[in-house]
Amino acid sequence: MLLLNPGPVTLTERVRKSLLQPDLCHREPEFFDLQEEARARLTAVYGLDPAVWAPVLMTGSGTAAVESMTAGLVPEGGRLLIVENGVYGERISQIAKQYRIDHDVIHFEWMQAPDLTQIVDKLDTAGDRPYTNVAIIHHETTTGRLNDLAGIAAACRERGIDLLVDGVSSFAAEAIDFDDSSIVAVAATANKCLHGVPGVSFVMVRKDALAKAASRTYYLDIARLAKLQAERNTPFTPSVHAYYALVEALRELDDAGGWQKRHTHYGALAEQARAGLAALGIDSVLPPGESSVVLRAYKLPAGVDYVRLHDWLKADGFVIYAGQGGLSKALFRISTMGNLTAADIDRLLASFARLVK
Repeated sequence: MLLLNPGPVTLTERVRKSLLQPDLCHREPEFFDLQEEARARLTAVYGLDPAVWAPVLMTGSGTAAVESMTAGLVPEGGRLLIVENGVYGERISQIAKQYRIDHDVIHFEWMQAPDLTQIVDKLDTAGDRPYTNVAIIHHETTTGRLNDLAGIAAACRERGIDLLVDGVSSFAAEAIDFDDSSIVAVAATANKCLHGVPGVSFVMVRKDALAKAASRTYYLDIARLAKLQAERNTPFTPSVHAYYALVEALRELDDAGGWQKRHTHYGALAEQARAGLAALGIDSVLPPGESSVVLRAYKLPAGVDYVRLHDWLKADGFVIYAGQGGLSKALFRISTMGNLTAADIDRLLASFARLVK
């Protein structure tokens, strides 16, 4: 079965076999060697300076990393502006509300790109309590839209505002300008573009931001996690075998040419799928220039509901993903993450062709 959902992904045999490692106590030096390799390789994905950036690992899904980032890096007394244009922006708003973080939301419809002019106006009319942070989803998988991270980062930089980035489904496949001083943290996970397994996520965070971190949470306390990991330690029992898989996936990424090569590979598969579906009368929801290479959303074929489409494709060995919320009856999504080839996309398109003929 090939997974075309937005994580977890179809694994390579190399990563799958990495799970068959000896049982390992998380208090032994062998585990800390593994943790250190994961941290070093994560730092190297985008060529970051380890004197400036710290990779903070945690056991949990990508949402754990986003929660840790949000709860920890908006300082006490700070004020957060959350940019929403899909499910995952709304999730950050729910996190901020639950932690009673002072925040505002600038909301855009799910099919809409965030309007930079409106965001700038919101930042500039904050009154006597300016925003200390902005949070944005880089790749909003609700629709497959790649938000304008560079534009929002520039607006934050000009105003001395720290930007928190949900890079859960873009890290290791899309460009992220870590040299932009406004970007202080990027949350991500092992089981999407890195091709690891579920169970470990992480935040790439500037060390100067850690120095002023708040302590609103216990298990996901980003400052404590960072401090202990830098000391070859861990506060809790990590998902040890998921760490094995993460390290092997990072080695594999490096061997394959890094995130740029992965971006190119995803892009070729995504365009192959888009063009093939268009030839069958199945249109993409967004133009390629507004979409990520990781996932694209498509309109359901005429006369075919999602359940029928899903079950048809699953019988042929493919798992796709439904639209979310009010989009569930209008679209479906296809991700090109994981161990996929052009031949796999050809088989997928042939399955679609038999359905809509």
